[in-house]
Amino acid sequence: MFALGFSHWLQRRGWHYSWVIVAVTFLTALTSSAALGLPGALLQPPSREFGWDVEQISSALAIRFVLFGLMGPFAAILMERFGLRAVVVTALSLVVGGMALATVMTQFWHLILFWGIMLGVGSGMTALVLSAVVSNRWFDSHRGLVVGVLTASSATGQLIFLPVGAWLIEHFGWRLAVLPVFVACAIVALLVWAFMRSRPNEVGLAPYGAAPGTPVAPLAPPMHVTFATPFQVLASVAGHRVFWILFGTFFICGLSTNGLIQTHFISLCGDAGMGAVPAASVLAMMGAFDLVGTIGSGWLSDRYDNRKLLLIYYGLRGLSLFWLPYSEFTFYGLSLFAMFYGLDWIATVPPTVRLVATTFGKERAGMVFGWVFAGHQLGAAVDAWGAGRVRTLLLTYNPALFAAGAACLVAAALVMLIRRQPAPAIKPA
Repeated sequence: MFALGFSHWLQRRGWHYSWVIVAVTFLTALTSSAALGLPGALLQPPSREFGWDVEQISSALAIRFVLFGLMGPFAAILMERFGLRAVVVTALSLVVGGMALATVMTQFWHLILFWGIMLGVGSGMTALVLSAVVSNRWFDSHRGLVVGVLTASSATGQLIFLPVGAWLIEHFGWRLAVLPVFVACAIVALLVWAFMRSRPNEVGLAPYGAAPGTPVAPLAPPMHVTFATPFQVLASVAGHRVFWILFGTFFICGLSTNGLIQTHFISLCGDAGMGAVPAASVLAMMGAFDLVGTIGSGWLSDRYDNRKLLLIYYGLRGLSLFWLPYSEFTFYGLSLFAMFYGLDWIATVPPTVRLVATTFGKERAGMVFGWVFAGHQLGAAVDAWGAGRVRTLLLTYNPALFAAGAACLVAAALVMLIRRQPAPAIKPA
């Protein structure tokens, strides 16, 4: 009832309630991405305290990435069955629990349970699939821009929390560094409970940008979906070439971002003699550039060929990864890397979401993108573990950086295999 009254109050002042949903979703993604990224700053302190090597800790974080990705299609099912509010509050509760319980861990299996399983499942339920669902349900126009704003929130999460976390680690220990993320997630959970609603008709509205005079859809019972539905959707798109191109390129996207840079960058800078706080500041600089780049990408994806946008994004990312080992980790060298890498860290998401929606249909966009996003996080898991393995065996991250750069150039070529005019939406199985 509170949300309905607030919606009417906003409507009298010329504001659509969809922008409240965007704001709450932005905060949700911001805090959950901060929780997902913070363990990357914590690779070395638990290693020194408990005697775990980087490869062991990386394996636990790889589990987090696998679950983060595989939850995508099933998160779409849960949102359809139980509504956005219940799913997001449950997800944030898991994130809060995982972050808090990790401060009392003493065994390696505790790390796997708290930061691998609980954090992976919780953050996976509020991942990019939530952004795709919100943009397609609440907006008939400006969808690309909305996806850009919502996905940019993960960069903002790093911008706000990582430098603070690194400073707290350095001065008060890694356990206290968890506190800001814990508090932020708890506050956002309360905001979600108060303001989040699943569809515009729940607050008496048509989607934003709908044609004038469009009637408000009547409230309907939840769709009859089961946990077999994601597999049925996967079977219906598995024969479509565009799906596998997007899945493969997003696999490379995750491999070259979350798996490599988000997880290992602070440790990589430590190998070059740079402290955790300056390294986290470089990540924050990337976040600032990505905030601009991803919102701009959303605006561009509404207007230009999404294939060519992805070609540019993957190409620039690959070249920046080739450059990083030669940056000598100086202020100017890392600033150049942060600018080119940061501008397209998550800029690939809006064009990918639009290609999914135009190819497979608006109604199934969330679930199909969930499977594409699963590819992203499988790639992240591969390099979260693989880069740690390379570092353990060769005492350098350089081979992992070069391999990821080459993979990005392959992705840039693959996206151009998609036809300029997307194929008609195919029928579900």
